[in-house]
Amino acid sequence: MTQVDEAARAYIDGIPAGQRPLFDRLHRLVLDAFPDAAVVISYGIPTYKLGRGKLYVGVWKHGLSIYGWPREHAAEFGARHPGLVTSKGTIQVRPQDAAAISDQEFSDLARAALER
Repeated sequence: MTQVDEAARAYIDGIPAGQRPLFDRLHRLVLDAFPDAAVVISYGIPTYKLGRGKLYVGVWKHGLSIYGWPREHAAEFGARHPGLVTSKGTIQVRPQDAAAISDQEFSDLARAALER
């Protein structure tokens, strides 16, 4: 069963309405695939932890920043979605970008980060 610590719950509860549907979509996909993952705050943002694997999901003014997988996965994702991957391998997704990203792609990113 998923454990969400108090700090992570407070962060999630405070997500603005404009970013909340995208966060909730990703949150659901991660926890459906990894129900034993813990959700904690690390580096000031929600972090999904499973064993040594971590997936970081932070809210910014225009959407979500997602990181924590091996660089090659970010490169593969970036090839399909140019402009969403930053030079450091962070994926920045605005709500309008999310329609072009399948649930399977988000699940694959979570799997790459958490199955280490």
